[in-house]
Amino acid sequence: MDIFLKEAIKEAKLGLKEGGIPIGSVLVIDGKIVGRGHNKRVQKSSAILHAEMDCLENAGRLSASEYKKATIYSTLSPCDMCSGAILLYGIKRVVVGENTTFKGPQDYLQSRGVEVEVLDDKECCELMGSFIKKSPQLWNEDIGEE
Repeated sequence: MDIFLKEAIKEAKLGLKEGGIPIGSVLVIDGKIVGRGHNKRVQKSSAILHAEMDCLENAGRLSASEYKKATIYSTLSPCDMCSGAILLYGIKRVVVGENTTFKGPQDYLQSRGVEVEVLDDKECCELMGSFIKKSPQLWNEDIGEE
């Protein structure tokens, strides 16, 4: 398994342990993790703290040249909001644990020059699939569904 995806999964599990939604993310530049995060919408009563947003926030301010060298890993396909942040900062590569339980605008990211790699990781699928079955209302709230 990819070592950086493994770290994103650790973040997802931490979020679940805290009572939140099990999605995790890490930002990698030059082979080093410079930011990590997990979905904290429940924990912080936040409208926007998806895993990727939390990860970017925790990475702090970076230069445009650093973002262009970055890869963001997420256990789940990034949504429209998180994809927008990826485009805004010029992150050129996204590695997705799985996109079976939810598929964000990956085609749009690719059309804008972002490399998207989907790993179809079994652990990521099981983590989200089990959460969605247990907490469908919370999941639908997270992705803006009814």
